[in-house]
Amino acid sequence: MRISDAGLFAIASAIWGSTWLAITFQLGTVAPELSVAYRFAIASTIVAAWCIASRQSLGFPRREHLWLVAMGATFFGFNYIGVYWAERHVTSGLVAVVFSTIVFMSPIGMRVFYGEALTVRTLVAAAMGVTGVALLFLPELSAARQGGSAAMGITIALVATVFAAVGNLIAVRNHRAGLPTLPVTAWGMLYGSLISFAFAAIMGVTWTFERTAGYVLSLAYLALFGSVFAFGAYLTLLKRVGAGPSSFVAVATPVIALALSTLFEGYRWTWVSAAGLVLAVFGNWLALRGKR
Repeated sequence: MRISDAGLFAIASAIWGSTWLAITFQLGTVAPELSVAYRFAIASTIVAAWCIASRQSLGFPRREHLWLVAMGATFFGFNYIGVYWAERHVTSGLVAVVFSTIVFMSPIGMRVFYGEALTVRTLVAAAMGVTGVALLFLPELSAARQGGSAAMGITIALVATVFAAVGNLIAVRNHRAGLPTLPVTAWGMLYGSLISFAFAAIMGVTWTFERTAGYVLSLAYLALFGSVFAFGAYLTLLKRVGAGPSSFVAVATPVIALALSTLFEGYRWTWVSAAGLVLAVFGNWLALRGKR
């Protein structure tokens, strides 16, 4: 069954919008490096099993594995370690604001490394999207000005965003080299998990696992939905429309998260947040207009 580009965009945005709450259950006893390693170890196993069941070859030439390692390190490893670390210092909403700047990084990266045109429309759409997300989380941005560990959290989130943008560019390279999406995803997640385990060892992290219902269930959800389904949809979308437009998932995700918060947590909208919603949605529409 072929899913439309709009459907892929909606799947990735909706799932990642719901993972914000799940990630909060991962922060506590278990170090972020290990939580990320567990998550993508489970996800890679699921994707690899599906590839085997559907008779998709997992074999790649040795030179391609270097790119798969690079994708795993940036897209599934340090990117997520940074996000988990950042949420220890600042709220997830503030991390979302910082992460939404990927809508600038990805098109600029495509221009620098692949010579893809950087249009005024793309830059305007990116500015509208980031501004909209910032307005949605204006109270959290204001609270961050009080100092403390906010600067550290913002810095870590920005570095994580850079890793994600680099991962986008590597994914584009893999697609253009004709590498199949699901086997690439399986290897990338495996390498991301192994690199996260190695990083935890280098940092001297104590090997732990939390056997509470909250941790185990959130880990299962993040591995299956937040990783397998969401990344499957996102990487397919990236293959079809490119890194620039697909990166606008980072703008749609916090909108979805706040919509869910409205339903389940009693989030109250103001005219400022409503204006942010309009800007974010219009920025998405402007960026994706004309794409398949």
